[in-house]
Amino acid sequence: MTIEQKMNRDSQPANTIRDHGPWRIHSTHDVYNDPFIKVWRDEVTRPDGRPGQHVVVSMKPGVCVIPMDDEGQVYLTSEFHYAVGRVSLEGVSGGIEPGEEALLTAERELAEELGLVAQKFESLATVDPFTTIIASPTQLFLATSLSHVATKPEGTEQIDLVRLPLAAAIQKIQSGQITHAPTCVALLLIERQRTK
Repeated sequence: MTIEQKMNRDSQPANTIRDHGPWRIHSTHDVYNDPFIKVWRDEVTRPDGRPGQHVVVSMKPGVCVIPMDDEGQVYLTSEFHYAVGRVSLEGVSGGIEPGEEALLTAERELAEELGLVAQKFESLATVDPFTTIIASPTQLFLATSLSHVATKPEGTEQIDLVRLPLAAAIQKIQSGQITHAPTCVALLLIERQRTK
């Protein structure tokens, strides 16, 4: 199933029996829908042959961008995040709007959140931060050749910029100070590139 199909359950008839890996879906019922997430419940036959249900939360696909300057310093956001109830140190992140290319999202979010424009973007990987109940594919980018512009944060965003050496960011992953999974993967991929 593509990312678009995961976000748009209208592409799958609600009561069409279909296989889904070792699962068999008998029917799908929408539970909740807003511009950011969709929740549905499938009536299923489980891999062990027993009847059951499975709920899926589908978040809009997103990006996570790690800006790095010519001195090897990375720029991270420090912001209170509602779900975890604490300040989180992480890359620039945001949701991809329908019909928008991931690179355009990365450029937009970088300028809005940290007031940075990058001349070069390198696609690093796509990760699935969650795989059992939540579908939320996130494309990772390294942004370089940076210049500054005015920030344009959304009304819900109170973001502080944190600039630190890449090695210090890696240490913060190891010490548990950076826990945002896409940020961790992106930083580790960047460090691996630089130590080859």
